[in-house]
Amino acid sequence: MKKDEESSATGVRLDKWLWSARLFKTRAIAKDAVESGKVQCEGQKLKPGRLVAAGLLLTVRQGWDEKTLLVTGLSEQRRGAQEASALYAETPESIEKRQQLAEQRRLHALLLLQPMAKPDKKDRRLRQQLKHQID
Repeated sequence: MKKDEESSATGVRLDKWLWSARLFKTRAIAKDAVESGKVQCEGQKLKPGRLVAAGLLLTVRQGWDEKTLLVTGLSEQRRGAQEASALYAETPESIEKRQQLAEQRRLHALLLLQPMAKPDKKDRRLRQQLKHQID
């Protein structure tokens, strides 16, 4: 029996699976993410040595994004991106939520853009009119 076949029968360490699924660039970064609570299963913090099996539902936070992933395959080796993406499936609710939050961040950034120059008389009057309409 090959090593990959043995691991698929018993499970794979969580940090190793996150690395092989290309969710994190190195195993050390994956281990740190698990230890800091950025990877959870049903709201519970996990340990890097926890064995991952097919069918496990994980929540992974990366930067601003939070993904809910269903483990569909196991691997201890880091392979190409297409093979790595076959190891998990993101839930449709997770995809929709990430897209909504990305749109909110984009709109918020547009609202925060400040004018480059001092407002002139016309701009000040427009702002005052808007302020009175809101109140």
